[in-house]
Amino acid sequence: MNVPDADLLSRFAAIVGTANAVFPGDRDLSRYTDENRRIYRGRTPLVLRPGSTGEVARILGLASATRTAIVPQGGHTGHVAGAVPDESGSQIVVSLERMTRARDIDLAGNTMTVEAGMVLQRAQEVAAEHGRMFPLSLGSQGSCQIGGNISTNAGGTAVLAYGNMRDLVLGLEVVLPSGEVWDGLRKLRKDNTGYALKQLFIGAEGTLGIVTAAVLRLFAMPKGREVAWAGLASPAHALDLLNLALDAAGPSLTAFELMGRTPLDFTLAAVADARDPFDRRHPWHVLAEFSSGRSEADARQLAETVFETALEKGIVSDAVLAGSLARARALWKLREDMPPAQAPQGASIKHDIAVPVHRVPEFLEKADAIIAAELPGARVCAFGHMGDGNIHYNISQPAGGDAAAFLARRLDVNDKVHALVVALNGSISAEHGIGRLKRDMLAAVKSPLELAMMRSLKAALDPKGIMNPGKVL
Repeated sequence: MNVPDADLLSRFAAIVGTANAVFPGDRDLSRYTDENRRIYRGRTPLVLRPGSTGEVARILGLASATRTAIVPQGGHTGHVAGAVPDESGSQIVVSLERMTRARDIDLAGNTMTVEAGMVLQRAQEVAAEHGRMFPLSLGSQGSCQIGGNISTNAGGTAVLAYGNMRDLVLGLEVVLPSGEVWDGLRKLRKDNTGYALKQLFIGAEGTLGIVTAAVLRLFAMPKGREVAWAGLASPAHALDLLNLALDAAGPSLTAFELMGRTPLDFTLAAVADARDPFDRRHPWHVLAEFSSGRSEADARQLAETVFETALEKGIVSDAVLAGSLARARALWKLREDMPPAQAPQGASIKHDIAVPVHRVPEFLEKADAIIAAELPGARVCAFGHMGDGNIHYNISQPAGGDAAAFLARRLDVNDKVHALVVALNGSISAEHGIGRLKRDMLAAVKSPLELAMMRSLKAALDPKGIMNPGKVL
């Protein structure tokens, strides 16, 4: 698409007002144009910051009439370059950061209707202010936005008990590429009147329209929580522990995180106040959280029962219960600090994969063998949400090695790891999405029929191809 001329840019800017239309000469736009890992650095002639659904509709109406490419953007915390413009300088960024209102709280129906620019942590706080819980929990929750969470079908640490974003959204308001507004803000848990249109936009990464508001599901606040940390010999033991915990606690098991020794070591080295939960080293670790609708004592009893049994059976080698809110936060912080703690170790090759839960140990064993053969000396940094089969399988360069030479192997290593994932009936993107980074990989793992159906949907809803071009497909 052509770069918009000055007159067209002025017409777009007039929709949101001069204070909310940012041109490259006004200030540094890298926060809108550069992908977080700096793999992609885009350009844009204009950033628009609409304050209402009406303004978004007028933007897309003008974009449709003039065939102007639009890149919707939320909190800009993604990892696959799904919300940044390309290098052509022709794509206008539309940031939802000003659309932050909570439009409605329905305590009887346990729903909350919020605008897409609301930061996830604020959504959690609004729910808590009304005695409810919005359970989506991510490391980036202080800056990611609800619209981005919806557009990437965000997961996080609570999927085991509450599902991902697709399970937490009842209704949507979406501005279509034509500029028309679809009002699908329904609070219904049952609605069999035709196609589930909202599901088309959840996980679509802004390629089919712009989500401007959503009806979110709320839950009762747990009356008690207990967090436990265990040291184990292997992922196979972790799988045994997961099954034991599910048998004993059922839906009261609200998180189950698996971590290798390497990411824990990286965290202990990078974070000043981080402490190993145990005096002796263990090759694998699990953080588990138990929630009770009855009491703190009930949650603690559940955790004690599970881990006493696991110790007796030799499933775990060591275990500790938090016993206090402060200690629980400290244990969670160890897990949450693992992604940034990898950065000081040099270059890394990252994978966000999912396999059936029972095949997680098999994946880790076979993937480690691939890395040992392809990248001798590289350090596998594996951690993730074992309860739903999602592992962040990251590889750090050999200590003191050449970063450029290491990264030159990225695509080849990606191909081999992803081939293993596909062979295990898994997914090459569990929660980060496809964006631009994995666009070409998608063609290798989806069948021609699946790709044809996706392209048909894209053509039907965005016939002029103006929505986030170059992403996903």
